[in-house]
Amino acid sequence: MEQIWEFLVDIAWYWYVLAFLIVVALYDIFNKKHIILRNFPVVGHIRYWLESIGPELRQYIVANNGEELPFNRIERGWIYASAKNENNYEGFGTDRDIYSHQYIFINNAMMPYKVEKDHVTQKEPAFLPCAKVIGASKNRKRPFRPASVINISAMSYGSLSAKAVDAMNNGAKQVHAYHNTGEGGLSPYHKRGADVVFHIGTGYFGVRDKDGSFSMDMLKKLVQEHPQVRAIELKLSQGAKPGKGGVLPGSKITKEISEIRNVPMGEDVLSPPTHSAFEGIQGLVDFVEEIAQETGLPTGIKAAIGKLEQWEELADIMKTTGKGPDFITVDGGEGGTGAAPPSFADHVSLPWVYGFKDLYQVFQKRDLTEHIVFIASGKLGFPAKAAMAFSMGADVINVAREAMISIGCIQAQACHNNTCPTGIATQNKWLQRGIVVPEKAGRLASYFKKFNKELLEITHAAGYEHPCQFDMRDVDVSVGDSNMTQTLEHTYKYQKTPVPFQGMQALKDCVHLGGK
Repeated sequence: MEQIWEFLVDIAWYWYVLAFLIVVALYDIFNKKHIILRNFPVVGHIRYWLESIGPELRQYIVANNGEELPFNRIERGWIYASAKNENNYEGFGTDRDIYSHQYIFINNAMMPYKVEKDHVTQKEPAFLPCAKVIGASKNRKRPFRPASVINISAMSYGSLSAKAVDAMNNGAKQVHAYHNTGEGGLSPYHKRGADVVFHIGTGYFGVRDKDGSFSMDMLKKLVQEHPQVRAIELKLSQGAKPGKGGVLPGSKITKEISEIRNVPMGEDVLSPPTHSAFEGIQGLVDFVEEIAQETGLPTGIKAAIGKLEQWEELADIMKTTGKGPDFITVDGGEGGTGAAPPSFADHVSLPWVYGFKDLYQVFQKRDLTEHIVFIASGKLGFPAKAAMAFSMGADVINVAREAMISIGCIQAQACHNNTCPTGIATQNKWLQRGIVVPEKAGRLASYFKKFNKELLEITHAAGYEHPCQFDMRDVDVSVGDSNMTQTLEHTYKYQKTPVPFQGMQALKDCVHLGGK
């Protein structure tokens, strides 16, 4: 044995390398799956390796600052700098192509809005609550005014890691924003002190019985035991995959997730594409009213927008009966954090700006817009885009991917396979260890503060006190051809309904203000 070991030790290292390459070459030559490896043994592996790191090469070396999707380097850089409380200004003028199609221009006033010394934002520069009270028009028992116009959109614990949800909720608490649970149920990490919007999907996770059906008793118990739950959101569809149920791979289901969702471990969890608790539009209205009556909470719906016939039926019922959702979350078809087939993410449902302008007019024609809070979701986590959304009729902004970026997401686009390198969208404990919850919570809070502060500054530049005062004449969009730029009013052929507003101090003094 010693002689064999001495013989092996005496062999030069390059012979081992050569032997390894010969083995690899023989394997490649006789493999039946890969043409490149059969035709180009050994060196063919270089091609597959380069392909595997292609996204990273393009992200950091090849693509310029404005090329990447879904978020380019300029957008990510602004979020990162804002989250880290660093200088998020830029010098030497804009490097955007301001003549590109759909470019947004905010029309500033000759004389900006003057902030007096005793104004509420002098002490709290990021104080920017919703101008409407959710549930007030239908006299719900517990109306709710979101204390921030930017909030965390629906992202489930399970899709996101425990530490990511923990950091987001802690951060939302610091800035009095609300945190939407996503359809995965109310986890311990949603209970760090922020206001919560409880999200109900077609799987009814967290409020389902042993058969997987919706349980009103479980929902009532959840609301009674958790006063931080301020509203209920019923998901009809989402931007990434409208009309298709969600999938949580069995590899992501831990014992804790199994208990929260009331699902078995080790099996893929499928959310059906449709609800089993109600049928049709009238059934939806009745179900929303039942939830609001039983829980006392404002209840709304979330959907991506496509065909309008059923929305018109809903609006007609709401107009006739005075019943229906207190808020509508409009999700853009740009896709989001949920894993989805490319055919859905790329082609099904309208982008936010087109979907919202269609939907808003359905309710405006029936004089219902004052009674509904419109929540906008779809790459709107930037002050200028938010100003555009408010000018079109939005009342609140929800952000998902922007919130993930603020706590360290690098846009690796690995959310769907449990290998997220930052630990944000994985249940892998080793990868999650990189998330330091207090530090990341502070980053999300800083991003939200910078967002609100800069949105307020844009609002003041346009001559207003609150972004709810924007209308569609205040924003131009580049439409190309000989038209150059046109106001949103001219482009989309409607004008938003004015939002009643009595000043920021009145919002501050509101008894229904969240974040308390």
